[in-house]
Amino acid sequence: MAEAVRSLERAFELLEHLADAGGEMALSELTEVSGLPMPTIYRLMRTLVNHGYVRQEPSKRYALGPRLIRLGEGANRLLGTWARPVLSQLVDEVGETANMAVLEGDEAVYVAQVPSKHSMRMFTEVGRRVQPHCTGVGKALLSQLPDARVREILGRTGMDAHTPNTFTDQDALLSELRRIRERGYAVDDEEQEIGVRCVAVPLPGAPALTALSVSGPSARMTREAVADVVPVMRDAAERFAKELGPTA
Repeated sequence: MAEAVRSLERAFELLEHLADAGGEMALSELTEVSGLPMPTIYRLMRTLVNHGYVRQEPSKRYALGPRLIRLGEGANRLLGTWARPVLSQLVDEVGETANMAVLEGDEAVYVAQVPSKHSMRMFTEVGRRVQPHCTGVGKALLSQLPDARVREILGRTGMDAHTPNTFTDQDALLSELRRIRERGYAVDDEEQEIGVRCVAVPLPGAPALTALSVSGPSARMTREAVADVVPVMRDAAERFAKELGPTA
């Protein structure tokens, strides 16, 4: 029984290594990052392939399999439900609309929102997909990736200019992402829509790339207000990330 449980743990660890590497790795690469013997990895990967959770490409590299999509979609729907109490508390504390988004493919996808009680408020439809370079949540999500992966994403999505403030140069955005990593939060300074400012923080240690954001009219969401909001958001993100993390 103990050996069966250990095999299950190792299988999940291998899936996470694949996800961390962008979804595809060679057997030798899995051996290097996992520290497991190659025969053990081969046996586990063959089991995952047989059940559709992993694919073996013609190149013999292993890739995340299509059967994981259904599991991920179900978890994403639940994530929005779990997030609502956290977002509601954020709205109560800062007075502006609170959102949660995840990185899905090359886009930021909003999975939950609690609107502000102000008559003039920001509204983003849950399920909406946006380019990551021009939004607070998008930049907070990209900041959790290595620069090479960010360049790959931007190469596919492009960097459309939504306003005069939008980042349209990869090197400039990468410099901004380094600043975001250092200070721990991202700001959409009217980069997607004139008159709207948004601040976002990543969820540290969350199972998937996730970010929280608070957005409002620039007249209310001033730079001074952003400084006050950030500590509240960091605290909320840390608490929620712990809730999402593994339990003993």
